[in-house]
Amino acid sequence: MPSILGYVRNPKFTRISAAGISAAGAAALAFTVIPGSADAGDKSQSAAKKVTASQKSSSPDSPRDRAELKAAKQGTLDSDVQRSGDVVAAQKEGVAKQKAVASERAAAVKEQADKKIAAAEKAEKERKAEAKAKASRDAKRAAAKPTYPNNLDGWIREAMAIMKKHNIPGSYEGIKRNIIRESGGNPNAVNNWDINAQNGTPSKGLLQTIKPTFDAYHVEGTSTDMTDPVANIVAACNYAADRYGSMDNVNSAY
Repeated sequence: MPSILGYVRNPKFTRISAAGISAAGAAALAFTVIPGSADAGDKSQSAAKKVTASQKSSSPDSPRDRAELKAAKQGTLDSDVQRSGDVVAAQKEGVAKQKAVASERAAAVKEQADKKIAAAEKAEKERKAEAKAKASRDAKRAAAKPTYPNNLDGWIREAMAIMKKHNIPGSYEGIKRNIIRESGGNPNAVNNWDINAQNGTPSKGLLQTIKPTFDAYHVEGTSTDMTDPVANIVAACNYAADRYGSMDNVNSAY
């Protein structure tokens, strides 16, 4: 019975073909011996793909991890910003409280200072008002012409008030003592017998002055009548102050 390969005339080709057929048979046998080998390969490939996908998903370079890392960093940053904002807010609140306290203290100090100033101003106004009132009273008293009794005591006191204004020295006792010696207190007394009378200028008045002396030492504001008691005292004391220093220093005819 002729072989199915009998038509291949080339022995070499026949051998190669047989070998190829043998190999093909072996392969077929192998596939036949391992049942479900195709399904196993597919499953292996699927598992490998899953492992690769899992590795990719767990890799820090994966988009998911990068997103999660970014979100975590952003959360940390937001938390830090929040804490920083809280600190700044607390600091601002503390500064605001300090300013409020300082403002209250400044207001209290200003209030006390204003009270002191107001009190000082009030006291100064009262002092000025009192000084003004006193000056007014003094002016009224000065303007009011004092009255003196028409006697020796009154004449001396009125003369001394005028002498004081013109800085003419002389005490009440010194003036009275010389008046009593010279005229006995008579404003109209006249000496008609001494050398002055002999020369035509008799001594007259309380302090017995002569006309030339009275005219030379007359004080403005007083009477020009030499026998006027006040005018006579003032002119005589003015003369005595010029020649003896004061009427108090005169103890005899002068």
